[in-house]
Amino acid sequence: MVFKYFNASEAAEIGASLADQFASGVNSVRAGKKSPPPPGSKIEEILARADRDVRPLQLNFYKKAKFANSFKWRLLEKGVEPSVADEVTQSLILHLAQNSQDPGSARGGDATSSSRADSAKLSDLVARAGNAQAEGKYEEAITLYREFIAIVPRQADALNNLGVALFSLARYQEAEQCYRQALEINPEFAGAYCNLADLLQANPKEAEECLRRALRINPKYLEARVNLGVSLANSGREHEAKACFKKALKIAPNSAEALLGLGRIARAEGHFAEAEKLIGRALKSKPKLPGALAALHGTRKMTLADIDWLTTTEETAGSGISLWEESELRFAIGKYHDDVGNYDLAFQSYRRGNELLKSVAQKYDRNAHSAFADDIIRGHSQQALAAFGEGGSASIKPIFVVGMPRSGTSLAEQIIASHPAAKGAGELDFWLDAARLHQGELRHGIIGEKTRKALAEEYLRFLARRCPDAPRVVDKTPINSDYLGLIHSVFPNARIIRMRRDPIDTGLSIYFQRFSTAMRFSMDLSDIADYYRVHQRLMSHWATALPAGTILEVPYEQLVTDQEAWTRKILDFLELEWDVRCLSFHETQRSVSTASAWQVRQKIYTQSVRRWRNYEKFIGPLKGLKD
Repeated sequence: MVFKYFNASEAAEIGASLADQFASGVNSVRAGKKSPPPPGSKIEEILARADRDVRPLQLNFYKKAKFANSFKWRLLEKGVEPSVADEVTQSLILHLAQNSQDPGSARGGDATSSSRADSAKLSDLVARAGNAQAEGKYEEAITLYREFIAIVPRQADALNNLGVALFSLARYQEAEQCYRQALEINPEFAGAYCNLADLLQANPKEAEECLRRALRINPKYLEARVNLGVSLANSGREHEAKACFKKALKIAPNSAEALLGLGRIARAEGHFAEAEKLIGRALKSKPKLPGALAALHGTRKMTLADIDWLTTTEETAGSGISLWEESELRFAIGKYHDDVGNYDLAFQSYRRGNELLKSVAQKYDRNAHSAFADDIIRGHSQQALAAFGEGGSASIKPIFVVGMPRSGTSLAEQIIASHPAAKGAGELDFWLDAARLHQGELRHGIIGEKTRKALAEEYLRFLARRCPDAPRVVDKTPINSDYLGLIHSVFPNARIIRMRRDPIDTGLSIYFQRFSTAMRFSMDLSDIADYYRVHQRLMSHWATALPAGTILEVPYEQLVTDQEAWTRKILDFLELEWDVRCLSFHETQRSVSTASAWQVRQKIYTQSVRRWRNYEKFIGPLKGLKD
């Protein structure tokens, strides 16, 4: 977010320097034992210098306040009479607000229409709002910013900072409206573009365009450069993301955020020692950077020797950081305690992390989810699926690995992707997006042939861009379980592997993973249990409704205890020749951006089987689940 309190000292220094110039002139007159002249001439000199030295710096809304406050207090320290200090400061504030081209300027003469009394009030509102926001008092900041905007409606920087405060309270629609209003006032406001991109993660293309627009305005905009790297990495474009982070490091060699971005990519690629080194450098630059503290736990298993990390992380989590940052740290602390066997403390930490996320997420609607499953099952009966006619494509290129989240889908993908004839594409949003686009038609039955053919062509192009020259490509998106009827109607020859894992282990593992709040069911054990039951009902339907031989069910527990036998079954089902490299899947060099990035780099292990027994007293809602 573009609201940098910790850089405001620079603005304060500028204000103090300007005040010294004014005070020296006034005090030199006093030294000659003459009466102080009206300050008009000196004010004009100060305003001229402000035009020359201050305006080009494009101080943002908050820094302007720090600048003005520093200017006034230095005048008072130098012995300038309070009435003169007030008059000069108000003149300076008004002057910098007039006809300014910086992102924080008022447009259309709003500030000039204010009286000097209004000027003093505005200065006070700016300072109080900035302080409230810096202290995490977002409701108070919102009230103050709105009071300011009521006086100066077209103030781009105020709208931007109001958006930041609203975003901090998860009031996303209001925040987006503020950012867009700020950009209407000032289309060259790079900070607002950067903030808007944070809100558009569900629309990666628009988010990327916002960040690129910010960088066209200001190529040295560090935060936009780093955020673009994060966006590219999340989209599976690691090579471009690395280039972004490296450019950021050229701007700021010790940028903790850029180092963290490179560390996360190294972790996804399985280079854990390099990842830990990069994250360590980030923490050296910013010892309490929440994202870096949280990322460190994903590079290895934590031990009691990490007690210093735990102390720092707990202090940071309780230091008034944002809800999102605290939740990330609570999950990391939970993993530490789980790794060292402190199961009660682990569960408490995971529960705290989930409760924080649940406080801002939309409520999981059990009735709506069940009704969705009813519609899909009714519209995609065995008879309907047998009679839909020609599919969208006869291609066998796509391989779909489905199942509940945390059921072993990443492991299955890694095994298949270790075969020379296959590549793993990770988790893709393609079918979820397609289902949303054609929701009305889909919930009533098989979509039309023209649409199926268009989806087939688009998906194959998508896979070709993601995994060039790969004969077979694995899409391991768990949510595809809901849309197997749609997928089969588009690719009737595609093979589907369904991972099955003990439902209690699965549910607990979901609860222990910090998912996006879009996965509304993942933050509550009762909701997880409900979601699992609907999932099981859908999968039971697909097992009978789709043609025999379309789905292979792979029990996770059997895969990890009899690896070779099940690996052979998987390859035979996919009509791939046996390749011993699939047994050494942990050595395969590829990027894995899911929560299982560390696990799939390890040899097969069974420690996750019946893991729930360590937490039996906490997991009541999951105990009734049956596979």
